[in-house]
Amino acid sequence: MTELEQARLVINEVDKQMAELFCKRMQAVESVAHYKAERHLPIFDAAREEAVIRKNCAYVQDLRYLPYYEDFIRHNMALSKNYQSTLIRSTVVGYFGAEGSHTHAAAKNLFPCERTVSFDTFEEIFDAVQAGNISYGVIPFENSNTGDVGNILDLLRSHDLYIRGMYDLKIRQNLLGLPGAAAADIRTVYSHPQALMQCREYLNNAGIRQETYVSTSLAAKYIEELGDPTCGAIASLATAEFYGLSVLAADINTKDDNTTRFIIIAKSMAENGDRFSLLFTVNHEVGQLAKVMYTISNLGFNLECIKSRPLKDVPWQYYFYIEVVGNLSGAAASSLLTELHKVCTQIKVLGTYTIEKSDA
Repeated sequence: MTELEQARLVINEVDKQMAELFCKRMQAVESVAHYKAERHLPIFDAAREEAVIRKNCAYVQDLRYLPYYEDFIRHNMALSKNYQSTLIRSTVVGYFGAEGSHTHAAAKNLFPCERTVSFDTFEEIFDAVQAGNISYGVIPFENSNTGDVGNILDLLRSHDLYIRGMYDLKIRQNLLGLPGAAAADIRTVYSHPQALMQCREYLNNAGIRQETYVSTSLAAKYIEELGDPTCGAIASLATAEFYGLSVLAADINTKDDNTTRFIIIAKSMAENGDRFSLLFTVNHEVGQLAKVMYTISNLGFNLECIKSRPLKDVPWQYYFYIEVVGNLSGAAASSLLTELHKVCTQIKVLGTYTIEKSDA
């Protein structure tokens, strides 16, 4: 065996060991990434990086190799940062409200392993998804008793995004107050308008004044900061625990079957689903909407939901939202869209999806 062959054997063996150690190192990097994601820590820590480089360079006894080894270590750390960035930022899920809210619970149920980030408004979530700053948004869409939530349909119409999924979560609203307070002490309650509507009967019977707030969880935070035992919030049990509030009255929903449907929005449409949604407009003429519904029925589809919203730039005219049971990728759905284009002035496919339900 020549000297060259012997050297190559050593290199091959070292490369094998380095590959095994590299994988072991990257596994540790994964743990670092998860730790940083959970605590919202920055990926890059300049002081820590320089300290690690100095420590590792001190291991090199042959100074001829020191500058090359330093380059090697810096390259390894760059790979580590890139991998952490991929792990942390590849799937970020935005949700409305604060930690402990019902929307936060829905987001964690749907994406248990992904990083979640809170937003104060629905518009901010739509803008963040469209800009690519987050991968998905989880947003309350409709309540089984109080109807539509906010201006979600308008946002779906104005943004180039899709509904990738729907999720039904059983909602249990509670009257929260400061520790030591009692339900009879509460004179004013704060919460999101939907939560107040869901508990209207209890609140009216108790004679409690109702004030709207941007979200249930932020209302609870406000009560904790206010420190007034005569003020309370309507929110979830998780929110009570998060802000150190007491549950003064549990399950105060007017209806026992109080359920909120959440939507998952994304920049791309899901490939499969057992139903799909459309937005469309028709000419403001007699029978045009009836033609749309007839077309859907005539081609064998079940129209499960239809809603109208005003066109902001055309007074007293409307656009329509529909949910249709069926497979969007099938030939029948393709025929349906072709026929609807003959009747509608505009059509926007919002996505295909399935509806998941919480176990609770």
